[in-house]
Amino acid sequence: MIAKTFFGFEEVLAKELQLLGAMDVQQGTRMVSFRGDKGFMYKANMALRTALKILKPITQFAVYNEANLYKGVQSINWDEYLDVHQSFVVNATVFSDHFNNSQFVALKTKDAIVDQFRNKHGKRPNIDKDFPDLKINVHIQRDFCTISLDSSGESLHHRGYKTATNMAPINEVLAAGMLLMSGWDGRTHFMDPMCGSGTLLIEAAMIACNIPSNINRKEFGFERWKDWDADLFDKIEESLLKKVREFHYTIKGYDKAPSAVIKAKDNVKNANLEEYITVKQFNFFDSSKETEGPLHMVFNPPYGERLDVGVERFYREIGDTLKQGYPGTEAWFITANIEALKFVGLRPSRKIQLYNGKLETRFVKYELYEGSKKGKYINQN
Repeated sequence: MIAKTFFGFEEVLAKELQLLGAMDVQQGTRMVSFRGDKGFMYKANMALRTALKILKPITQFAVYNEANLYKGVQSINWDEYLDVHQSFVVNATVFSDHFNNSQFVALKTKDAIVDQFRNKHGKRPNIDKDFPDLKINVHIQRDFCTISLDSSGESLHHRGYKTATNMAPINEVLAAGMLLMSGWDGRTHFMDPMCGSGTLLIEAAMIACNIPSNINRKEFGFERWKDWDADLFDKIEESLLKKVREFHYTIKGYDKAPSAVIKAKDNVKNANLEEYITVKQFNFFDSSKETEGPLHMVFNPPYGERLDVGVERFYREIGDTLKQGYPGTEAWFITANIEALKFVGLRPSRKIQLYNGKLETRFVKYELYEGSKKGKYINQN
């Protein structure tokens, strides 16, 4: 099978798969391949935090032209996967000199499937782009075509808990990947000082408590498949829930916008995590550390592209607040305004390239020391 992810999270996803029990885990670009049975496919969809899709390949063949594509798709017995009264949709991605239009590839794949049903049964399944019973994925890489079934349905970043978002929300898979990449494991206090609609807070709590990432999701694509096994799914879900653990620290979120705080609290409630997460209206720049011991901080400040902030002053205030108010803190944040990092006034100990949508970003780490280690601050200005 294939788990798709964002650029930069391949290693994180591979580790997740290995810990979950996958076999033959191999990293690619924006994807990780692995082996597992039907039960593991259910488990992967429910538990993986950094996967966007879980695809199940059903055939592979060489493809040089339209005729090869049509013949290859027709070689599949589609009755195994789809009834004539059901609906389907085809998505295609193409990296080939032989094809330059993914919509054309999707259309020809659809034609081959429909023609097979017409020839066998005298009628055909419908196309439904919004709520299909079967999602089919076509991937052409050079001379090679892979036909897969999309077991996830909607992207796995649709966790099911988020009903309200702020102006520039962060994708749930991106949030979880950042948290795992930062080393967050639920063994310290956690803070998001610019929490928006609460995504990082919720994903942090789910990691800390080992709650399956998609436990709140209403449906997966495989639930409409012909071989759907509800009893097996229930057993997998039960086994995952038995591994949920208690969390003995605090998870706090600030936002200066009242509307964002309301949205964050609603989403925390939807995720059934109110006992672990507190959110309050407060300006981070007026704050200081409230907890004893180490603090893990991850946040997604405004970049300046979509939200109006005075960039130089804003980033300088981030650095000043961290230096003056947050000793003993490991602070990470993501930004697409890479030039603005020089105004923070601290040298990051790590700087990782990621993408937030189409925006190239840096995920940066600052270590704020206590006591005599304050001498390790390095001012860039």
